[in-house]
Amino acid sequence: MPINLKEIANRQDKLGPGHRMCAGCGETIIVREILSVVEDPVVVADATGCLEVATSIFPYNAWRVPWIHNAFENASSTLAGAEAMYRSLVRQGKIPEKNTKFIAFGGDGATYDIGLQWISGCLERGHRMLYVCLNNEAYMNTGIQRSSATPLGASTTTSPAGEVIPGKPQWRKPLTAIIAAHKIPFVAQAAPHAWRDLMTKTQKALAADGPSFINVLAPCPRGWRHDSNETIQMTKLAADTCIWPLFEVENGVWKLNYKPKEKKPIIEWVKSQGRFRHLLQPANQRVVDQLQAKVDEEWEELLKLCGEK
Repeated sequence: MPINLKEIANRQDKLGPGHRMCAGCGETIIVREILSVVEDPVVVADATGCLEVATSIFPYNAWRVPWIHNAFENASSTLAGAEAMYRSLVRQGKIPEKNTKFIAFGGDGATYDIGLQWISGCLERGHRMLYVCLNNEAYMNTGIQRSSATPLGASTTTSPAGEVIPGKPQWRKPLTAIIAAHKIPFVAQAAPHAWRDLMTKTQKALAADGPSFINVLAPCPRGWRHDSNETIQMTKLAADTCIWPLFEVENGVWKLNYKPKEKKPIIEWVKSQGRFRHLLQPANQRVVDQLQAKVDEEWEELLKLCGEK
């Protein structure tokens, strides 16, 4: 379905104003973009994290749709249970079919790490639901600890840059590819600056006959150490340096959604954020070189998978 921005702008937001997310947080931008194209009834589940805490501080709640919070790890399973019960009640004729959609949101800690086995189980069982990873590349809600989504060289409270290590010593987990290996109908990687791309991917995901997954880059000004007005600029730069490519895998077919006319060097990404400030020292140039080499390697692999030259 074509994206009609004027029509979308006139709809009531499903995530209301008055939440307590930080200024410039990428997560609420992403959630509003995703929910803005959902026209059918929708049930949302939310893993423990920044989004859950800041939108539901008792006695207030910013959600205008049915919303479930469970533990850090099992939002996917909780939502899968709701989806299974809904379909059972429809089959039994106890409730009418309303084409209800089911969407789970979780941060990278809840997705890449703590909740991965739960998510994998939901995908394997074939629940018709969309899981969205709000990837801010660390455990931001609990103090900016490294996760397996944290990039090589990033300084966090548990991978602090100093004399012992120059930030996180490991490369990030290739989660989008891991999810794609489950052979589910739709998997994608997206970013909020490419709003039309994200909205279109949401429509495809919700129309899929089975589980779907979207991994969305969600800058965190506090954890990334950039100004709060630069959030969208950060995701655009991530796509232009190819450290966060935009692509989709629909029924096993890989497709590249954005190919920069001129691929920017990773040093532009490094210079944009305080969490990489130490990498600008000559002694840490080797880490920047490793970053560039890994980005180049993964970009070439992606081009091949997508049939691009």
